[in-house]
Amino acid sequence: MANQYGKKIGCFALILALTAVVTTGCSKQSASQTAQAIEVKAMQVIQQDTPITYEYVGQVQAKNEVKLQAKVSGAIVAKMVSGGAMVKKGQPLFQLDRRQYESSLLEAKAQLAQAEIQLANSRLDTNRYRTLAAQNAIAQQTLDTQVAAEEQNAALVNVYQAQLKLAEENIQDTLILSPIDGRMDVNDLSVGSFVTAGSTVMATISSIDPVFVQFSMNENEYLQLAQGNGALPNSWGNNLKLVLSNGVEYPVTGQVEQVDRGMNQNTGTITLKASFANADRLLVPGMFARVVAPGEVRQGALLIPQRAVQELLGKTLVTVVAEGDKAESRAVKMGPKVGNLWIVEEGLNPGERVVVEGTNKVQPGTPLQVTLIGLDELNSSDKQ
Repeated sequence: MANQYGKKIGCFALILALTAVVTTGCSKQSASQTAQAIEVKAMQVIQQDTPITYEYVGQVQAKNEVKLQAKVSGAIVAKMVSGGAMVKKGQPLFQLDRRQYESSLLEAKAQLAQAEIQLANSRLDTNRYRTLAAQNAIAQQTLDTQVAAEEQNAALVNVYQAQLKLAEENIQDTLILSPIDGRMDVNDLSVGSFVTAGSTVMATISSIDPVFVQFSMNENEYLQLAQGNGALPNSWGNNLKLVLSNGVEYPVTGQVEQVDRGMNQNTGTITLKASFANADRLLVPGMFARVVAPGEVRQGALLIPQRAVQELLGKTLVTVVAEGDKAESRAVKMGPKVGNLWIVEEGLNPGERVVVEGTNKVQPGTPLQVTLIGLDELNSSDKQ
């Protein structure tokens, strides 16, 4: 009996020990699972009426740009300005050698004087012949021949007058004047360079104020704006902002002045030019900037931080805090960007939580230890 009793006690003790081991193991496993939860920061999907802005990459261009070419040929004998200088319309810039044109002018004057003397003599002879013809002292044919000679001399005078005028204009054209207000480039020709009329570029002058900013929009954007506002340009393009490459907003707004005649077949975009005042000469041709244009207001738009969005192999994904605080990767369709936020077209519902920090550490199904943040904390974090 004592033996059997001892065996029962031994079995009971063994059962208790095994139970303790199993319980301890389960506790350790549970603790291990809790320890595996990844710390992340998340933000609830925002729903609010949102004004849309459209952004385009633009490039500053001179509104007027002139390649300076001479009307006459000759060597440059003097320069009145240096490359890079600001010039005014009508300001002298270059002087070409005028000696050959002065000789041509003297020759034209001499030829004209000779032709005028011949014409004067012809007129005297014509008057005498008319008197003789009235007295039947000469044949009518003789008078007709003299009248024709006078008309020929008069035509010759006209020819030499035109040559004289051309010679005078050629001398004037040896002084090269600026055709516009603007800035001259630094690749201007030096003294001694030979200029060929109508082909040699002596310098390039670009207007400074105002300037154009050229940008392009795709076909879908154009259709959306045109269908909502009518053919461009219209009121849509009257309040454009410009953000410079250093992130600073240009203090003057601009307006669309030119729209290309059609879509570019290679890029599928249409080109627009907006005019911006440039009194302080900050904007220079070739500079890049972002053109920001106000658009429509989206009613009840869903927004999430841009940093929450992952783009992979043509797909747009976000990590959602699903039921049980576990990670869920979800495909979404995104709309326009608004500041540091992004409008969600499809894939999310109001109030859902999306991971904004720590997405690179989690996989679908991973337990999450979530810290919710608000818009203010997001903005302050983005500024750092």
